[in-house]
Amino acid sequence: MTRHLLVVDHEPQLLRALDVSLTAQGYAVATAPDATSALRLAAGKAPDGAIVDLDLPDAGGIDLMTGLRSWSSMPLIALSEHAAPADVVEVLDAGADDYVTKPFAMEELLARLRAVLRRTDRGGGPRTVTVGDYAVDLTACTVVGEAGRGESVHLTPKEWQLLATLLRNPGRLLTGRQLLRNIWGPGHDQHSNYLRINISGLRHKLEPDPAHPRCLITEPGMGYRFEPSGDTARSAWETRS
Repeated sequence: MTRHLLVVDHEPQLLRALDVSLTAQGYAVATAPDATSALRLAAGKAPDGAIVDLDLPDAGGIDLMTGLRSWSSMPLIALSEHAAPADVVEVLDAGADDYVTKPFAMEELLARLRAVLRRTDRGGGPRTVTVGDYAVDLTACTVVGEAGRGESVHLTPKEWQLLATLLRNPGRLLTGRQLLRNIWGPGHDQHSNYLRINISGLRHKLEPDPAHPRCLITEPGMGYRFEPSGDTARSAWETRS
């Protein structure tokens, strides 16, 4: 199975070199020169892993990794010219799986990439989460009715990304600012109407009673959270802890 990788770096020559080298190894590669483009690509097709430069022109690489990590457990490798122990610790704490210092040998990066992908393969984790009367497959990106109702539910790209973000963080409060930055990108922190519209759309499609939601919960003045509904959903997510 072909692995899809997102590679983000502000240096055009290095970005091209990574694209060529990774493609030659059989990976499907999407490249981005900045955080905004990277988030847009990730929203369109969730990658299996990402290589992220920490020095991006429009946002810090740590902010980008935090955004990706909030809705995905994909392996993340950070690239940086800084090798101080404090820098490495900060990046790993932000969610990176590995840290490679520039300049680096391409063979080393490829070996580290293979290692983090192997760890992900062993990790497992649930693919399907129950939301109300629907089963959400986070791998296939589908929403299908349960309990004898086999109809599929169509979600817009933003609704899907918002739902996936919440479902990958069960019971956790995600602030409006976090969601806006992670889904719509830097510069959208104040557009809370985007969240209200898309949350309302999700509730009307998935909640039995949209006016009294059981799963997609608003915490007034703070943000939103996904409350797993039923023992099946809870036990599925317990495999991650």
